[in-house]
Amino acid sequence: QVQLVESGGGLVQAGGSLRLSCAASGRIFSMNSMGWYRQAPEKQRELVATITSGRNTNYADSAKGRFTISRDNAKNTVYLQMNSLQPEDTAIYYCGLKNTDRSTRVEYYYWGQGTQVTVSS
Repeated sequence: QVQLVESGGGLVQAGGSLRLSCAASGRIFSMNSMGWYRQAPEKQRELVATITSGRNTNYADSAKGRFTISRDNAKNTVYLQMNSLQPEDTAIYYCGLKNTDRSTRVEYYYWGQGTQVTVSS
């Protein structure tokens, strides 16, 4: 099993910044991807950014140029630096981890509890 604990959410004014952290523990495969997703009220959960164990990154168009994802493999922790925040970024941000079995390519998904980010105008 894998446990994910997020931190760093809060209330910020438009144009401000926040840094989210997610610490993973448990059985983490050498081939894995960690990422951030968000869900606004009455909307579906959407990708924000992901980063693989090899540090390949992927961003949603809405995050490009404003958000930066990074990870510390030694600490099994992923970060999301969010700059130039706007009210439309208001959502619950969830940390996700995907373990991939190298031999079978079976994938296992895990989610954190989420952290609220609120951006006031």
